Amino acid sequence: MPAVEILFAFFVTTAVFAFIPGPAMLYVAARTLAADRRAGMMATLGIHLGCYVHVAAAAVGLSVLFHLVPTLYLAVKLAGAAYLIYLGIRMFRAARSQGAGEEMTLAPKTGRRAFVESMLVEVLNPKTAIFFLAFLPQFIDQAAAFPVWLQFVILGTTVNAMFTVADIACVMAASMVTKRLARVSSLQRNLQRAGGAILVWLGLHVALQRT
Repeated sequence: MPAVEILFAFFVTTAVFAFIPGPAMLYVAARTLAADRRAGMMATLGIHLGCYVHVAAAAVGLSVLFHLVPTLYLAVKLAGAAYLIYLGIRMFRAARSQGAGEEMTLAPKTGRRAFVESMLVEVLNPKTAIFFLAFLPQFIDQAAAFPVWLQFVILGTTVNAMFTVADIACVMAASMVTKRLARVSSLQRNLQRAGGAILVWLGLHVALQRT
């Protein structure tokens, strides 16, 4: 493994990246506001597992394809953005139907759906692949006893775990807000609309980013 001072810099830098509010935090907060803490936690788990796809890609060098084939990067980015917008619009429609007289209930499959959708969102996020490709090599030691691919896996797993801790903290905070406000059905619908609005905004933000 790299030297101790390099690992220290790695942990400090990763912690800074992890706890600065970003798209993943907004996403899991939106799922929590739109449903409940379980949905937020399942969304966090989906993102966590989906991220391992990018860790594996970085380990074998597949992320380089996004640099070599810009069209592929653009296609994956737009697919992910479109999916986020679709999820947001669906939340809006669900809130409107509940406002038309349906009883506000959470389907048993809400958590499972949040898990599957969140994993897909993360897999379709080329920014994560680029992040690993740009960030992890700064802490790779080619002279270390561990092979380079294994260092990618270990460091990538560590990054993923720290980001997941930050996302869990965000879910817990959003859950506290939801519990205080969700006793009134109109507020429940507004929370769901807020979650939908965040997802639509994230989708548009991803689609319009130049890189």
